[in-house]
Amino acid sequence: MSGSSGSQRSVVTLTVLACALAFPFLASGYHLYQGAQVLILAIALLGLNLLTGFNGQISLGHGAFFAIGGYGAAILTAKFGVPYWAAIPIASLVCFGAGFLFGFPALRFGGLYLALATFALAVATPQILSYKGFDAWTGGSQGVLLAKPQAPFGLTLNADQWIYLVCLLWAAALYWAARNLATGRIGRALIAIRDQPIAAETMGVNAALYKTTCFGVSALYAGVAGGLSAIAVGFVSPESFGLPLSLSFLVGIVIGGLASLGGVLFGALFIEFVPNLADQLSVNFGESAKALPGAIYGLLLILIMAAMPTGVAGALRAAMRFAERIASTGKAVQVEGGSLNPTETTGKQGGT
Repeated sequence: MSGSSGSQRSVVTLTVLACALAFPFLASGYHLYQGAQVLILAIALLGLNLLTGFNGQISLGHGAFFAIGGYGAAILTAKFGVPYWAAIPIASLVCFGAGFLFGFPALRFGGLYLALATFALAVATPQILSYKGFDAWTGGSQGVLLAKPQAPFGLTLNADQWIYLVCLLWAAALYWAARNLATGRIGRALIAIRDQPIAAETMGVNAALYKTTCFGVSALYAGVAGGLSAIAVGFVSPESFGLPLSLSFLVGIVIGGLASLGGVLFGALFIEFVPNLADQLSVNFGESAKALPGAIYGLLLILIMAAMPTGVAGALRAAMRFAERIASTGKAVQVEGGSLNPTETTGKQGGT
């Protein structure tokens, strides 16, 4: 059964990758921008799912690391002339260091206390970025403008197509890295710390090292996503990294499915398209219903969680198990109903 599920997962992964590679040659510029945003959000959700889904640390402040990555890449590119392909890794390493250092005081917290500490980080970050003393670097409330990169080596791709493919390359590489982490010894240690911390430490697992490192890796993923977002949008400002961004990350991993790496794609699609859908639905009610988009968004969120409490990935797994049970039950009924299998046929022929 595990072999068949593994082959099914491989087929699904290859199908998704093939569709993603064909997308930039079929879609318009705006849809390419939306596709790049989905990939960027999926990268951020991958990191947060490693932290929350696998390690059990609740973070409401990953928008801050997203901002560090975005501003880091923007400052390196606009102020120092660093190429974007080098600025994003540098900014993400800074995010790893920030997340690793934040992981040390986070060891003293747990559950809601850690969520509150990271909540404070998300609230403070836009204010810090708006501080006048940093205007020379951050541009203050005006932000930093960036030029969109062009395709290298004379490739016949426009800027939107190239940015999408860059985001796809980063997303595929980071998904592969997260999959190896989650399915290996490190992933088992993270889950053990989440479920049975005392037993894990008794077995020799260094919980402090794993927790801080996991926080750093999760921040690195958010930093890569922030850097890619800065390049894709061509602009960063403090208002882009407020508390709603951090909350949307948490919503995304819950919608996609906790501890499900493939589910982050569904979470990213939800974050990118459901608010726009709520806005479009509210247009029919006129300008008098200004708060209606938020109400529609909340209602859709409640309905999705009521229908799929384990997220989209959990619902798909349940549907696949149900289909397998139906298929196995049908085969059993077919055999009991008198269909011949090879052994029965051979026995009957030998007897005659």
